[in-house]
Amino acid sequence: MRKKPLSYLGPLIGVVLFGTALWVLHRELYQYHYHEIIASLSRIPGIRLFAAIAVTFLNYLVLTGYDLLSFRYIGRTLAYPKIALASFIGYAFSNNAGLAMLTGSSVRYRLYSAWGITAFEITKVVAFYTITLWLGLFAVAGGAFLINPIDLPRWLHLPFSSVRPIGFLLLLLLCAYLTAAFLKKEPVSIRGWEVPMPPPGLSILQIAVSGLDWTLAASVLYILLEPTPSLSFPAFLTVFLLGQLSGLVSQVPGGLGVFESVMVIGLAPALPAYSVLASLLAYRMIYYLIPLAVAVVLLGLHELFALRTGFAKAARIFGEWIPGLAPPVFAFLAFISGAVLLVSGATPGAGWRMELLRHSVPLAVVEFSHFLGSIIGVVLLLLARGLQLKLDAAYFLTLLLLGAGMVTSLLKGLDFEEAGVLGMVLFMLLPARRYFYRKASLFAEPFSSGWIASVGIVLLASLWLCFFSFKHVEYRGDLWWTFTFSGNAPRSLRAMVGAVMTCFFIAAVRLLRPAPPRSRPVFNAAEEEKVQSIVRLSQSTSANLALLGDKLFLFSGSGRSFIMYGIEGRSWVAMGDPVGEQDEWRELVWQFHEMCDRYGGWTVFYEVGKENLPLYLDLGLVPFKIGEEARVPLGNFSLEGKSRKGFRRVCNGFEKEGFCFEIVAVEQVPSMIPMLKTISDAWLTEKNTREKRFSLGYFNPAYIRHFPLGIVRKEATVFAFCNILEGAEKEELSVDLMRYLPSAPRDTMEYLFLQLMLWGKAQGYQWFNLGMAPLSGLDGRTLAPAWNRLGSLIYQHGEQFYNFQGLRQYKEKFDPQWEPRYLTCPPGFVLPRILANIASLVSGGMKGVISK
Repeated sequence: MRKKPLSYLGPLIGVVLFGTALWVLHRELYQYHYHEIIASLSRIPGIRLFAAIAVTFLNYLVLTGYDLLSFRYIGRTLAYPKIALASFIGYAFSNNAGLAMLTGSSVRYRLYSAWGITAFEITKVVAFYTITLWLGLFAVAGGAFLINPIDLPRWLHLPFSSVRPIGFLLLLLLCAYLTAAFLKKEPVSIRGWEVPMPPPGLSILQIAVSGLDWTLAASVLYILLEPTPSLSFPAFLTVFLLGQLSGLVSQVPGGLGVFESVMVIGLAPALPAYSVLASLLAYRMIYYLIPLAVAVVLLGLHELFALRTGFAKAARIFGEWIPGLAPPVFAFLAFISGAVLLVSGATPGAGWRMELLRHSVPLAVVEFSHFLGSIIGVVLLLLARGLQLKLDAAYFLTLLLLGAGMVTSLLKGLDFEEAGVLGMVLFMLLPARRYFYRKASLFAEPFSSGWIASVGIVLLASLWLCFFSFKHVEYRGDLWWTFTFSGNAPRSLRAMVGAVMTCFFIAAVRLLRPAPPRSRPVFNAAEEEKVQSIVRLSQSTSANLALLGDKLFLFSGSGRSFIMYGIEGRSWVAMGDPVGEQDEWRELVWQFHEMCDRYGGWTVFYEVGKENLPLYLDLGLVPFKIGEEARVPLGNFSLEGKSRKGFRRVCNGFEKEGFCFEIVAVEQVPSMIPMLKTISDAWLTEKNTREKRFSLGYFNPAYIRHFPLGIVRKEATVFAFCNILEGAEKEELSVDLMRYLPSAPRDTMEYLFLQLMLWGKAQGYQWFNLGMAPLSGLDGRTLAPAWNRLGSLIYQHGEQFYNFQGLRQYKEKFDPQWEPRYLTCPPGFVLPRILANIASLVSGGMKGVISK
């Protein structure tokens, strides 16, 4: 089972668009050299740089208006400093990373949730400010495209020659939104979700704030451009907004490359391409990278200085959200570090720095450092994925490579700035060891299509930069073997080849991974013995379901824990919580989740307890309550007292009729299998039903022989039996397979339960597990989640399908303690299909679901 090809379509389009942008830039810059761009960048006056920084500050201040309006929309209040902090950090990250690696919504969730805003409210905030962003773009771009339309390149082969039709379309969409805001009073229903329209006044404010944001963002770049009378701000604004729109649609992180190519082409009549590209480099630094660096610092210090209730409380609150936020943040920083090393390896070193190295460092050291630096860069790109997945091996290797990268940066060209960036990331990463706890193979971890596309984009950019920087150098065969201090081109070519070959090597290693796991169980003797040894040490009786022979197993690295699961459709359903040593469970559920993702499956955990929900929430799964499990405390269980009068009547009645209860030892079970099968077949025939499996035991001699039996006998005839499941350390006792003859007395099963509980109490067991009552305990109130309301409705009115209430009432007679049980699965609209897959697993196929 592989991921659907459509899942790769978006990232592939992003890579293709980025490659196209590089080709456009190469064509436009063909007559210029790398040194001309650097010289143009150095000629930007300091006053314009400071003005651009000031307007950037003003722009990020305006950006806080998005969140202010969002809170007004959801009807919540929050102090402005907190909103401003979350807004600034969120936009700094999302502007740089786009949707490929880290978005501002995750940052907002961590910050706002710590301040008491619910997840649903944060979702509405994110949706509202996203719509606001596009509304402003529609308004400003629509007006600019109509007033100052520019011609589109003919090689695009579009049905229109200018951007004016795009302007009409954008303004039409804007008018449709405003019309809905003025006329639509009822909430808009989207796939069952009711979304209220903002009032007209708030809608107008959305457009005003967003329009000002886009205008200020354009002003930053306009200030950095070389002044020319032939380029007015309205004309420039049209080009800028077209570039931004193209970058947003491409989904390339930050619109990198796509935005630049549009700007270079659009401004070509007024400014030379090298000058525009130099200004764009300054713009990226001022508008994107400087705010990102400030946001990273604020992210680590805000709780220590912003809260007024003391250091201890700040540390406590900080600790609640930083474990989930640290891995993706450091993954992003490691990725940036790798990109810096690759870009540095593709460009020539400063002449005066190389002269200093000539007199102090051997040439071989310089050559090796340059080559090694690029390899370190590409490995950091790949290790960043390991940091995102919280791998301890990725953490230690990243530290090592950041340190090595600092050394190579200094030895290959005295790149103090580059070494400083790597050193800052290393310094920030050092105290974060506790956030990277997972012990897993780096080569076995899945790479998302988006991450692969991001690595490809960085490699493409580095290769293009290498060829552009040295296009004036005539290519010769002996260039590869030229080793001199002035040989920048040969060094960069070798470095790029080393980086690409490293990627190919890692890809080849991943392609040679073991074959995907089997999709159908093959329960061999060795695996059975391994499973049995783990089950015997489990206190939970449900672990014995592993011996049914209908499940696959994922073992921990130590072999002392496992997850039992089945595959149906795209659902990979783990039965219950992991079994074995609890300190291995967190890593084990991650391994299972990654295995599911690798083969395009949905990760599902079925009938798990509330105490382990954090394990599954960390995977991004959503819990749904599916019922409650009844557990009878055996310590105070007896047949004495007025409330137990009915129980005593049942037991006395059976004993008067000559029935008795017996325990059959495991050793005696094989000889009784034929008789037990006769009872089971008669029970199935009388009930007109099929065997269930997966979450329930079925009659299988290989399964039955593992357990002692409880039987109800009258003279030589056995009327009923059940297998007895025993938890380790006498924590829990339960039954699984219960069968009786049609001629058995009415209360046979109740008599069997009572005798088992009394026997379990005498043996020192703490609990008797009566199993789950499906859909019980779900709240059907109006404000309850939709799943709870649906489950409650089925529980109350679904008697024709299943005796939900009757089963709960029957178990209530034994005065149990009820414990909730959950299904955890991916969010979205996949739940109906997952439930159908589980039903198929339990019923032995869809035929068993439809028929009895």
